[in-house]
Amino acid sequence: MREANGTWRKCPKIREPIPVSIGDAEGDYELGEVQLTEALRLSCGEAGFTCVIRVEVRRDMASRTELTILLVNTSPKDSPPLRDTTLYECAVEVNGILTEPFVLESLPDSFRYDRRVPAYGINCGVQLTENNGVRTTDAIVADKPRPKYWSVDDPPPDLTFAKLATDPVRSLTQLVEAHTKWGREIWTASGLDDRSRKGSWSSAMRAQADVAAAEFWAENKRLIDGLELLGSATQLLKAFTLMNRAMSYAANGKYDEWRPFQIGFLLANLSCITSSDNEAEIADVVWFATGGGKTETYLGLLITAALYDRLRGKIAGITAWSRFPLRMLSLQQTQRFADAMAGAERVRREEAISGDPFSVGFLVGQGATPNSISEDPPPGDPDPEDDKMPGRYRVLLKCPFCHEKSITMAFDRRYWRLAHQCSGENCPWPERDLPFYIVDDEIYRFLPTVIVGTLDKAASIAMQGGMRCLVGSPLGVCSEEGHGYTYAPRSKKPNGCLVPGCQGRPVGLASGEELYAPTFRLQDELHLLKDSLGAVDSHYESLLDHLESEVSGRKPKILASSATLTGYERQIRLLYRREARVFPVQGPSSEEGFWTSTSDDLARRYVAVAPRGVTIEYAVDRTVTELQSAVRRLTTEPQAVCAEASIDASWVEQLLSLYGVDVTYGNTLRDLDAVARSLETQVDVDGSLNTASLTGRTDFEDVRATLDRLEKPELAFDDRLHVITASSMMSHGVDIDRLNVMVMLGIPLTAAEFIQATARVGRRWPGLVYVMHKMARERDASVFRSFKKFVQQGDRFVEPIPITRRSRRVLEKTITGLVLARILMVHEPGSRDALTTVNKLRGYFVKNGVTEGAELEAVIRMLGFDSNLDEALRNDLQKWFRRFFENLMDPGGTFKWPSDLSPTGKAMRSLRDVEEEAPILGV
Repeated sequence: MREANGTWRKCPKIREPIPVSIGDAEGDYELGEVQLTEALRLSCGEAGFTCVIRVEVRRDMASRTELTILLVNTSPKDSPPLRDTTLYECAVEVNGILTEPFVLESLPDSFRYDRRVPAYGINCGVQLTENNGVRTTDAIVADKPRPKYWSVDDPPPDLTFAKLATDPVRSLTQLVEAHTKWGREIWTASGLDDRSRKGSWSSAMRAQADVAAAEFWAENKRLIDGLELLGSATQLLKAFTLMNRAMSYAANGKYDEWRPFQIGFLLANLSCITSSDNEAEIADVVWFATGGGKTETYLGLLITAALYDRLRGKIAGITAWSRFPLRMLSLQQTQRFADAMAGAERVRREEAISGDPFSVGFLVGQGATPNSISEDPPPGDPDPEDDKMPGRYRVLLKCPFCHEKSITMAFDRRYWRLAHQCSGENCPWPERDLPFYIVDDEIYRFLPTVIVGTLDKAASIAMQGGMRCLVGSPLGVCSEEGHGYTYAPRSKKPNGCLVPGCQGRPVGLASGEELYAPTFRLQDELHLLKDSLGAVDSHYESLLDHLESEVSGRKPKILASSATLTGYERQIRLLYRREARVFPVQGPSSEEGFWTSTSDDLARRYVAVAPRGVTIEYAVDRTVTELQSAVRRLTTEPQAVCAEASIDASWVEQLLSLYGVDVTYGNTLRDLDAVARSLETQVDVDGSLNTASLTGRTDFEDVRATLDRLEKPELAFDDRLHVITASSMMSHGVDIDRLNVMVMLGIPLTAAEFIQATARVGRRWPGLVYVMHKMARERDASVFRSFKKFVQQGDRFVEPIPITRRSRRVLEKTITGLVLARILMVHEPGSRDALTTVNKLRGYFVKNGVTEGAELEAVIRMLGFDSNLDEALRNDLQKWFRRFFENLMDPGGTFKWPSDLSPTGKAMRSLRDVEEEAPILGV
């Protein structure tokens, strides 16, 4: 209670049992007021506090009795001498009553999950007591266990890189046999019948289990087929063993083996490397909980494919184009890709395998890296005469070959390259420039083995002739040493070489044109491709498929990774016009499976808090203050703190590192701005409080610097970062083991973002997540009342991906780019001339009989608009092409460039360029 001088005094705790005996008739009952009022008076020493237990008896829609038990503060607002009549730290415990649990209706029925909830809290949480009662709690605690990667009784096979680099078949045979044996115990009719009886499954749940069993056995067959293929295909076996050696180089001692599901995915997908059709009509999705190692999983497959390409004669060209929906993702993952391909290049040189060096390209565009470097650049563009220019574009944090922070940047005028270089004395890379390209033109010139970039960049294929390398072969090779591949000639590049002022000439390609096209298009964080971005991308995915088929005569394999599965089949069908297949298949329950099961180790502890009577900013300030104060005691009272926590004092420095950074995660920039202001004045701790921001407004260079400081903290605690304010840009791809504490301001708008954001902490060590609910919002209040289920069954709360490819508005935005890309990639190479003006395009169309109807039909086939549901879209396309060809064939027209012919405006420059722009005028 609050004293007259403004200080607070905590009254002795009281525990008052209130016997309750009521009938089952509907009505309201108030109990224990006299008893509770007297107990409060004795505890506080003052009269004026009163409260009552209210029991409301109702019938639900199934005529079952439903009880609502409330503790109601009946104290008057003003009751001198009391200065505050609020009751704090109250709880209600109910014992001695038989109850029937609620069934969480927001989740669908499933044989894998338990939807039962013992009781719902009203403005509070509920927990079970030891004697099968229920008790309210102010803060709801939900634990997320860390996964266990070998869950069967059989001894695990040796899946170390060293073993699989020498004798993979024996270990993989053991893995496949264990998978088959486990399936015979679980996924047979008798096994499912037994589970059905014990779990009281409905007929629908039993039918679901039968479908899941069929999926499991299909997965099992893919594993068996992959094992047989590995034993029969000599080149594939060699590529696989060399890949394991490459991964050991890339891991650099951080890990030395595969998790079973990772090598299982590789084994199940080996056929897509060797098969003639590349299994192109199926999109394979690797699904695993965040932090499980999805990136390394598909890196292993890409390295195997790249090595196999070299062994089968593809001495140059792109093996995979990996796209990320966010800039932060591409930045974080690029180092992993570089490390992996550097490992592959070391192996290639050790084995004397012919071909270009394995390399990586970073294709994200002008906002982060240059599109090109001109001899006489306009203001704001990279200037080759500026000595400081190269340093502004450093992407790699460390050398991928020696793993040292020895990267320097330089511009090489002879080869016109903006290069990452390693200054390490013991680096195994023998050349000056690292095989890593960040300028768009350099990527087109040198064809990196793997290209990593943002999804948005696909829009450039309508305007940039060099992007032909992403769907087929370049047109030639420049005769000048080090200039690389050539493309369509232009006025400033008459020979098609992208080096300014080049006087060379194009010569023929060293390999067949059909070998240059990417084998894979890889999409990371698939679930982020939704709404307008997903709709626009679906058209451009169809364009990329169409162009690769036209130019190279093949269709690429789609690989994707996702941390959620809800609605993935429909999303794949709409995005890529392919069937979807997921690996690994989920187990028979949320706690058990062959590839993973829950362990006894804690991954994250979630604490749900519902602040009342204070702003959420105040609650965050107080929480951060307590967290920072607690961790700082380690620096002043290490022995005492460790004794209190029953931890050996030798862990002090590591605890300071692992729990000294607090991430405050906000759903809006407005929330984060308010928190950032409060941190400056309201968090009162000893010593400095260093903060940084990771949002969409953070400059590329600042993002990189912040991530570097987080991964490699300063020696002195006072010099380190202590609080990070972060938005959704941090919710994907930030894999830093030192981040283990998060304070979240409200529940994000989607369950997927909640899962992804909170997974940024506790990736290796136990994490702590405080979730501050905004109880005035219906969504937050709803999640709070079933918070444990929300955490434990998070994937089931993920909303189906909202996406369509049948949007007329989207087609209006994409059609120009689709048609211009066909002109640039299909028609122009066959014309032997640059179709850059309307006159040249008209002449080519007339000479070669290219008609309105033929182009219309090609685009309809490209987009798959051939059903009755697509009639309106076909009509829109017909009108568009009619106007386009009218403009093209008008001899008196004033149009100069092919893009001017479009009746719907210019081509999109970014896949996110969907919404109408609103001009902002100064007054």
